[in-house]
Amino acid sequence: AGEETAVGGRTSLSTVDYVNEILASGLPGIRRQHPDARPYLLDGYIDRIVDRDIADAGGVVRNPSALRNLLAAYAAATSTTAAESVILRAATPGEPGSLSKPTHLAYRELLRRIWVLDPIPAWEPRFSHLKRLAKAPKHHLVDPALAARLVGTTAGSLIRGDGEPDFPRDGTFLGALFESLAAQTVRVLAGHATVHHLRTSDGTHEIDLIVERADARVLAIAVKLSAGVRPADVVHLNWLGDQIPHRVIDKLLINTGDRAFRRPDGVTVVPLALLGP
Repeated sequence: AGEETAVGGRTSLSTVDYVNEILASGLPGIRRQHPDARPYLLDGYIDRIVDRDIADAGGVVRNPSALRNLLAAYAAATSTTAAESVILRAATPGEPGSLSKPTHLAYRELLRRIWVLDPIPAWEPRFSHLKRLAKAPKHHLVDPALAARLVGTTAGSLIRGDGEPDFPRDGTFLGALFESLAAQTVRVLAGHATVHHLRTSDGTHEIDLIVERADARVLAIAVKLSAGVRPADVVHLNWLGDQIPHRVIDKLLINTGDRAFRRPDGVTVVPLALLGP
């Protein structure tokens, strides 16, 4: 709403709890089931996407294994702005030409149409001097549990940091999944406001989520898989606040800490578990 109110609250959730939340899935038919059953249910959901949902959306799947590999590549690219050429190479390791570019792009559009791929578009300000911004979307699947299953990771491997997908990224795959979970949460809470991400063309500045209201004022959000707050965690938020001070409603850092508070520089720090009404 743009009102700088007092911020407070505590949570006992730890990184392990967030890992369990990610893997629990947001799909009701899976979430309500026993944790041991969820991987098999996610496998069934993937089978349905490949065997039925694409066809129901008007597509033709001539190579089911290629489509599965493409889904896994998008899962590995979660929370990145990787180019489609990079994703295509990841989907065809050692098999160049096994999936053509036109087929790849056709599958991508069908997967978006059935909401399996749910990318966050780049922010293009309507009334701002911020012009040198990248336009590539940030990749997300409809459910971080689905992304984790496609990559073949488990709670143990996420916590240990082993079994990382062979994909170029800054940070860990767990950090990417945590950002995806936060993005889902923000999208729900944003209501009719639009949600974007911001990245300058030269990569100097990046903000994970930009929530823009109808009046063109924005909430800038950074997401960090960390219980503490470092100066580097808020530098891009403060940069945007300096660039367009009259348009930034607030600056928010979502993390895994145990309490919510407002920093002296005005950035609000809120654990993901406390985000919401």
